[in-house]
Formats: sequence, C-alpha cells, structure tokens
Amino acid sequence: MKKISVIGAGTMGLGIAQLAASNNYDVVLVDKEEKVLKEAKEKIEKILLRLVNKNKIDNHSFENIFNKITFTTSLEEIKDSVLVVEAIVEDLEIKKNIFKQIESLVSKGCVLATNTSSLSVTSIASSCNFSNRVIGIHFFNPAPIMPLVEIIAAIQTDEKVLEKSIKIIKGFGKTVVLAKDTPGFIVNRVARPFYGEAIRIVEENIASVATIDWAMKELGGFRMGPFELMDFIGNDVNYAVTESVFKAFFYDPRYKPSFTQKRMCEAGYLGRKTKKGYYDYSKEKSDIIKDEMLGQEIFWRILVMLINEAADAFFLKIASKEDIDLAMTKGVNYPKGLLQWADEIGLDKVLNKLESLQKEYGEDRYRPSPILRNLIKQDKNFY
Repeated sequence: MKKISVIGAGTMGLGIAQLAASNNYDVVLVDKEEKVLKEAKEKIEKILLRLVNKNKIDNHSFENIFNKITFTTSLEEIKDSVLVVEAIVEDLEIKKNIFKQIESLVSKGCVLATNTSSLSVTSIASSCNFSNRVIGIHFFNPAPIMPLVEIIAAIQTDEKVLEKSIKIIKGFGKTVVLAKDTPGFIVNRVARPFYGEAIRIVEENIASVATIDWAMKELGGFRMGPFELMDFIGNDVNYAVTESVFKAFFYDPRYKPSFTQKRMCEAGYLGRKTKKGYYDYSKEKSDIIKDEMLGQEIFWRILVMLINEAADAFFLKIASKEDIDLAMTKGVNYPKGLLQWADEIGLDKVLNKLESLQKEYGEDRYRPSPILRNLIKQDKNFY
C-alpha cells in the first residue's frame, strides 16, 4: 500500500497532503480540531477546482486526488503508512510528544518526518525509541507549487531512511537539497540578512521601506522586496523564525531580531493577513525615492550580508555549495545563487565591504566568514 500520513491540517499540512495525493498516494490528514479539518477539506477542494478551471487537471483527476485524502481526528488511522510527515506548531515539546504517539502506531519500516523550519531534528528524534528512522523533510509554502524541499538527517538518522526519503520526495518532482541539522538549515539561515539588514537600514533612517523594496527588485533583480516578503510570510511567522534561529545559535549577534519586528507583532501589524504590516494595504504604496546611487548602496549592503551567510554555511559544511545556491534560487526565488554571485562580483570586493561595515559599526554582526579570506589568499573562487 502507498500511504502517506500528514499530522496537522494547517496551511503546510494540507499542501503536503494535496501534493502526496496528486502523486498517487493514499493520504491520511490528521488534526485534533474538527473545525481545522473542515476548513482544510474546503480549501483543498477549492484549490483543485481552480486547477480544473485553469485546465491544469481534468474532472477525473480532481475526483481522484480529492478522494485519496482521508480527513480525520483519529491518529490511529496513520497505521500502514510508508511515511508520516508532522506539520504542527513550531514547539519542540509538542512535537516530541506527537512523535512518541506516532511511533507506537506505525510499522518499523515507516519513515517519521518533521516539517520543522528551524527546530532541531536530532532533538525531535530523541523522543523516539527508534530514532534512526526520524528525518527532517522541510517543504516550502505552498508545498504543491514550490519546487524546493530541504532534507535534513538527524545525528541518529539511518542512511537507508535518508535514501528512502530522497526517493519519495524526488518522486514528487521536487528539487532536493541536503542540509546538516543546524538552526534554520539552509534557506532560513542564509536568508536572515535579507530581512534583518533591510530593517536595520530603515532603523538608521537611511531609506524608507518602499525605497528598499524598490532597490532590491529593480536594481537587485529579486522578485519581492524584503518588506513585501515579510508582509506576505506574516511578520509574526518571520519574527518567530528569527527569534528561534537567534536562540538556537546561542545568541550570535548575526541573527539578532530587531525591536521593529517585535513592535510590529505587538501591534498586530502582521502583513497581508491583517491588511496592515510594513505597508497599509488599504492605501497605495508611496514614499519611494528612486535614487540609483542610494539604491545601489542598499542593494550592495544587503547582498554582501547574504553572500557572507551563504559562504559561512559552506565553510561550516552545512551543505554543498551547489545545494546552497540551489536552495536560495529554488526555495526563495533569488535571481542567482549567492556563491556564484560572489564569484562574479569578486570575493575581494565582498570582503572589503564586510570589513568596512564591521569597522564602521564595531559589531560582530558584520564579521566576514573565514572562507572569504582563505579563498582570496589562494586566489580561488567558490566555483
């Protein structure tokens, strides 16, 4: 039997369920709340009908996919699954508790996966008697559409479990990257300066929110500016991930959240979902200053911080250089892989800008990754 179970019927859970059903798996979608399950069922039906209307699928496919999903509050229905994906709240103790329950219900050959975006997979695995079958499979929202999936082996994960997970996810037509079990994995770690440095520029009154977004899109080639993206993700979600990564890195100043982020959350200005965030969605965007010199300085400052983070992830063997670049282009739609970008610009220029920022601010936040100096000394590039 080809059966995949998903625990948690929120946005991520229902997306993963739809994806698995679309790839001919019988799916059990479990949530303790009947209301959440009812909403998930309605949302999946609406999404599939939209695909029918766009001629992406026919009526037969719609019925086939929809009927493959069982919506239930009973955790016991996950038995006989080849894979169980947990997609519940980002709370370590709650996740550990659910993994204990899952393990008691499935066969020994079943892979137990967490969709966590920043928590320790190793810690989650430790809650199980057979921790060697626990793995991180991190989908991006919306799961049926976004091409990237990060797969994270815990310290305990068996090689065969890793191979099985890769095979299943590649079978979904996804691009797989492998990451070491460290906070934020690849994307949520490397992307932190895209938001953090943009907020810092606003706090220093160098440029407005709209001007920074304009610079990153028009001059940098990014699909969305940092503030548009934070409003799209949800400022509460973005702040929670920032806080989680900061804490997990033993309060390294590179990942320090800002008071601006915190105050936005306290005010309830969470972005598009509340109609107000960094932008007021009842009004037209204004106060863009299209000053190319200012825009280039904004873009350059944020870009070198992103490159530095990608370089450090490679230096610390979080992932291969190819997977780091693939993760950022496929996971968050960056116009280029950051390490490839660094080679094109010149590593000496990147290093000089970082050293200049570190000298100006006197903060460890801007410390260059050792690999930049090492490569320059050897007259080498990343590729």
